Amino acid sequence: MFEITFLGTAASVPSTSRGLSSLLVEHGRQRFMIDCGEGTQRQLMASGLGFRRLDTILLTHGHLDHLLGLGGLAGTLNLWRATERLAIHAGPAPLRLARRLLEDVVWPDASPRLALEWRELAPGPFVTGPELTVSAFPVRHAAPDCFGFLFEETPRRHLIAERLDALGVPAGGERGRLAHGEAVTLPDGRRVEPEEVMGSERIGRRVAVVGDTESTDDLLEHVRGVDLLVIEATFLDQDRDKAKARSHLTVGQATALARDAGVGELWLNHQSPRYPAGAVEREARAGFGNVHVAADFDRVTVG
Repeated sequence: MFEITFLGTAASVPSTSRGLSSLLVEHGRQRFMIDCGEGTQRQLMASGLGFRRLDTILLTHGHLDHLLGLGGLAGTLNLWRATERLAIHAGPAPLRLARRLLEDVVWPDASPRLALEWRELAPGPFVTGPELTVSAFPVRHAAPDCFGFLFEETPRRHLIAERLDALGVPAGGERGRLAHGEAVTLPDGRRVEPEEVMGSERIGRRVAVVGDTESTDDLLEHVRGVDLLVIEATFLDQDRDKAKARSHLTVGQATALARDAGVGELWLNHQSPRYPAGAVEREARAGFGNVHVAADFDRVTVG
């Protein structure tokens, strides 16, 4: 199961109701912060999510509205000893900027207590585990080395409660081992194989997050069939010339991608204050049914 919390949903400049770009993806005990705009640590506090287990930050690109909050956040994590390490994943150019910010500005004369890990991204998986894989894919925007991120649960076959009950498998550890594909021996000596109690369907949820982008042309293959897509939609279609000039998407481009890719649920991010309330959502619903315009502190569960 994934939980996504929007911490900052503004485009380029914060407003009284929207902070700068950042969101948190949680899967089990793993937490991934995507982008860290100015004021992100305050948004974390206001959301109630806190700083514990926050040890991985993914940067979509190197524009300041997406990474300037990294200095303050890293400083607080170090001061409060909220984590022993902080891994920052980004393309080569934004990773250099982030490193300069922390090493030359935050800690110019000393080393932090927490271990900083600088992880340069390339297309493909960069986090792999028994439950979750996280991959990076290239994105086109007016900045070098931009990436989007795909989170994929390992597909699993679910246990069938009726079969477990019929065989007398007690709740607890035995069922957990069966769910992970291990046979168990019951107290009466009977051996139960996973195939006896599992359904045939394999289920693994998938979530894709795209930051700023000027085009959807190369994104289809990476987001096809995801359960949830987060993507920017800074301009209405009436302002497509401005969107093109500023290397951003229109609502129509974002919803067309969701339709063509067979996305389950669409969340539009990176919102401009130039439009009246409801205008983006009205245009979005005309292009895609299951769509939401993200606001700060919105939370969505996938799974």
